[in-house]
Amino acid sequence: MNRQRPRVLVRVAAYASLVLLTAVVLYPVMLVCKKAFEPGRHFALSASPVPNTLTLENFEHLFGARGGHGELLFLHHTLNSLIVSLATTVVGVVLSCTAAYALSRFRFPGRKAGLTTFLVVQMFPATLLLLPLYVILDRLGLLNSLVGLVLVYSTTAIPFCVWTLKGYFDTLPRELEEAARIDGASTWMIFRKIMLPLARPGLAVTALFSFMTAWNEFIMASTFMTDESKYTLPVLIQSSVGQHTADYGLFAAGAVVTSIPVMIAFYVLQKYLVGGLTAGAVKG
Repeated sequence: MNRQRPRVLVRVAAYASLVLLTAVVLYPVMLVCKKAFEPGRHFALSASPVPNTLTLENFEHLFGARGGHGELLFLHHTLNSLIVSLATTVVGVVLSCTAAYALSRFRFPGRKAGLTTFLVVQMFPATLLLLPLYVILDRLGLLNSLVGLVLVYSTTAIPFCVWTLKGYFDTLPRELEEAARIDGASTWMIFRKIMLPLARPGLAVTALFSFMTAWNEFIMASTFMTDESKYTLPVLIQSSVGQHTADYGLFAAGAVVTSIPVMIAFYVLQKYLVGGLTAGAVKG
């Protein structure tokens, strides 16, 4: 009985610590949700995360705002963000999985240098790349273009995705490929019908990272897009908080709505995420 008491106390302390840490992490999110459902343009002085008055007027303003041509701004820019995010996901997954499989299974000159380059590129902040990317897009005629934004987001997401998928491909047994070759399967057939189905957890992590890279990014979108009709959601939401005026209720409502697709993606892909992240961390 006396031996079990310390174990119980340790368990209670661990649970209490987890509850406290969870509360600390969720507190800012709860304040944003409070402001989204609370009337007024400014944050209340109260530190309580529970709103005194519930209202949907911030969401009504968000969904009801119209542009110069009469279009619904939020829906229009949501469509822009969806197009950019889904296109970035497709490009990122296709290029990353083919490159990762080649780097995992084949030995060729420049392989290690390529992997090192992917790793080194991740060390530089995205803001450092703004000027060269701006010049490149300008020379290609892709400034203020959704296609140009997709290319930029894909190049920033691919290095991480390649490393993650390469680590996952390294964990798959080579005996499966050898058995398929004995049966007459080509390299492309092995990759498409054997490796890709087995790599679903890694592909889920790659797809989610690519989607989030494009969906939440603000700095590049605001730099490369000058036409308001081409703005993505983060740029639209930020415009509600200007230098002279700030509508934090509208900003909070937009932040809450924008986070919903990411939460849905996490919920749908959650059974693949743990396996993909842990397997992709294998050193190869």
